[in-house]
Amino acid sequence: MKYLIVGLGNIGPEYHNTRHNIGFTILDAFAEASNISFSSKRYGWHGLAKHKGRQLILIKPSTYVNLSGKAVNYWMQNENIPLENVLIVLDDLALPFGTLRLKAKGSDGGHNGLKNINQILGTANYARLRFGIGDEFHQGQQVDYVLGTWTKEESKSLPERTDRAVEIIKYFAGIGLQRTMNLFNNT
Repeated sequence: MKYLIVGLGNIGPEYHNTRHNIGFTILDAFAEASNISFSSKRYGWHGLAKHKGRQLILIKPSTYVNLSGKAVNYWMQNENIPLENVLIVLDDLALPFGTLRLKAKGSDGGHNGLKNINQILGTANYARLRFGIGDEFHQGQQVDYVLGTWTKEESKSLPERTDRAVEIIKYFAGIGLQRTMNLFNNT
């Protein structure tokens, strides 16, 4: 059974370690923990992991966050992965820093990456793992905040939170969406 795990982020060194790139950060942590590497492929970096007899195709799109739908659609078609086996990993301003929420579907919540994915797929009925980045910015400073780097305090907690996100991804592929939501969304 195949799963497509897409971590949203922007390419380029200027975006490394920014809040908006948490999807890339989480997939990098997954790859490190699984002793796999990414290679450059069409529309992004591709990694292949195995977990409990399942194949997890990890994608870090090279299309920039706002055009992520192109990469998601391509890899779904290329690997023949059904929508119920897709998980998008992204940042969320509406959640306090480090909060992890697995959802079966939902609105884009103002996230341009999800907006593009919804538009290209024609649906919002796919799983997403939202990583809270908080909303500690002044009015008009949202873009600078989202594209900014983590504070010293956030950086201390980041490894533990990314490890938790990796665990959620493994459970998603191993026991399914509903049971994983029941296990993790209240912790």
